[in-house]
Amino acid sequence: MAARLLLACTPPTRSRIEGTQASLSDVLSVENDDEILDDDLREVDNYLRAAREGVDLLADLPITQRFICALHETLMRDVRGDEKSPGELRRSPVWIGSPNARPETARFIPPHQDHLPDTLDDWERFVNGRLDTMSVTVKCALLHYQFETIHPFLDGNGRIGRLLIGFSLIADGILPAPILHISGYFEQHRTEYYERLQAVRERGEVDEWIQFFAEAVTVRANDSAERIRKLVEIRERYRLASRTERSALPGLVDVVFKNPVVTVTSVRRALDVSQPTASSLLRRAEEYGWLRSLGRSGRGGRERWRADEIWNAVAGSLDET
Repeated sequence: MAARLLLACTPPTRSRIEGTQASLSDVLSVENDDEILDDDLREVDNYLRAAREGVDLLADLPITQRFICALHETLMRDVRGDEKSPGELRRSPVWIGSPNARPETARFIPPHQDHLPDTLDDWERFVNGRLDTMSVTVKCALLHYQFETIHPFLDGNGRIGRLLIGFSLIADGILPAPILHISGYFEQHRTEYYERLQAVRERGEVDEWIQFFAEAVTVRANDSAERIRKLVEIRERYRLASRTERSALPGLVDVVFKNPVVTVTSVRRALDVSQPTASSLLRRAEEYGWLRSLGRSGRGGRERWRADEIWNAVAGSLDET
C-alpha cells in the first residue's frame, strides 16, 4: 500500500521534464473525479495507468515490443500527441533538437524506421538476457540509454523509457513495484541527463553515463526507502489507535493510505457505506487529527479532506517529515 502511494510521486516529476505541469494534489484528486478535463492531469493519469498496466503485464509477458507498444497505447490515449500513432512503432524518421530543429540542425537523429525491427530485436535480447556478467544497475542504465537512442515511437519515448527502468527491476526480481523514482533525479539534473546520453552517442562515454545513473539509483532508492519506512510507521500507529472503534474507521485508514486526499463520495465508494456514515467517519478521523478539511472546491463544490501526515511523508522533504 505504501508502494502504491509512492507511485503517485512519479508522474508530476516526470512530466516536468517534458513540459507537463501537474501538482501532486491535482494528481491525487483525479481519483476522486469521474471525468478528467485538464490536459496535463489526463497525461499524468495515463502515466499512472501505464505504470499499473505494466506491472500486470509482467505476470505474463517479458519486456518485448508487444509490452512497450501496449504501454505506449495507454500512455498516449486521448492526450496531446494521440495523433502520433499510440501503440505503434514509428513509420517515419524523427530527430531530436530544439522545437524548430530540422534534420540538418538536429542534435541527434535516431535510427531510420526501417532499422527498428533489428535494433529492437537486439534490445529485447539484452533486456531479457541473464545477469551473469553485469549488475542490475548497469543493465538498467544500458537498457534505458539504448531505448532512448532507438526512439521507437513518434512521441512519449522519454516516459516509456523511464517506466522501463522500474519494470526491468521488477522482472529481475529486485523490486515488487515500480517505486524507484529516478525521474526525480533526472529532472533535478536535467541538463546533465541529456548531455550524458548524448556523450555516449557521440564519444562512447559509457562509464560516465553508468556512474551518473548509479548515483541516481542510490539517491532515489534511499529516498524511497525512508519514505516507505515513515508511511509504514504512520499506518501502524493509525491502525493501533482505531482497533477499538466499532465503526469502519479501521477501513478508512486503508483508504487514506491509498490516497490521502478524500471526499465523502470516495470514502462511500471505497467502504461501501452510506453517505452519512462516510461523512461521520471523516469527522471522526478529523477528531483523531488524521484528516484536515481543505474546504470546498472543484466541480460541484465538493469538500475534500487531506491526511497531512501521510501527505508530508510522500511529498515533503525528508527533513520535514
